[in-house]
Amino acid sequence: MFRLQGSPEERLRVATEFKNALEALPESIEVLKSIEVGLNQNPAEDWDVVLTAVVPTMADVAVYAKHPAHVAAAALLGSHKEMRGCVDYEF
Repeated sequence: MFRLQGSPEERLRVATEFKNALEALPESIEVLKSIEVGLNQNPAEDWDVVLTAVVPTMADVAVYAKHPAHVAAAALLGSHKEMRGCVDYEF
């Protein structure tokens, strides 16, 4: 999850660019089996973006995180990223 800073318009613009970049990643990152990205629609909530990325193994989390396409997508948040929350789990 990501909480962004800036005006509501800025946050929505950055979140949308980030979402579009993330949704293109399965084409570039072999270990990334799927990704789902949601933008907050409820102004009463504090978080702006949530994502679920599916990789085969916990070791693949690092492959995904370090992949240049993922690094470039994450860079789109720039100075707008206020907070990040993450949970890595197996199912």
